[in-house]
Amino acid sequence: MTGKSSAPYLFGDLLALARQSWVAQMASRLEQRGYRDYRRSDAAAMRLLRGNGMSIGQLGAALGITRQAARKLTDGLERRGYVRIDQDGLDSRRRNIHLTPEGEAYARAVVDVIHALNHELAERVEQGQLLAADAVLRAALDDKSRALADQRLTRPRTHARSSSNGRRGSGETDSSS
Repeated sequence: MTGKSSAPYLFGDLLALARQSWVAQMASRLEQRGYRDYRRSDAAAMRLLRGNGMSIGQLGAALGITRQAARKLTDGLERRGYVRIDQDGLDSRRRNIHLTPEGEAYARAVVDVIHALNHELAERVEQGQLLAADAVLRAALDDKSRALADQRLTRPRTHARSSSNGRRGSGETDSSS
């Protein structure tokens, strides 16, 4: 279709429902793995904290939230046993966040569930549909958010069709949550 739609379309409503469904699927799958306390802010925070610790301020900046909001998020992760907060050795005002062994396991579970959901979504749609959805979602972002998405999130890769039904083959998705 080459023309732009003139009919009112409630894109935001559909986007909100899709996000709500995604979060519910995340929570359900993590509960099946023994994590009954998933919160929607966990996915981004746990992926950022994997491998290396960071300060509360750095976490807030990476998530695009205030230091106060990052502290609240971190306190929740600490209460659940997923992180420990240490005073910085060089700057006593700075608090560094590190995953505990339980937090490392939780982060792995979060990443595994995200990869599974991304893969399943890519299997349900054709490559062109995935590329179009990516373009529409990026168009919906403001300039600052679009710049972050362009910097941090890869676009779907184009691949040759791997089966007669035109669906993507196994392991061909490169998008993240």
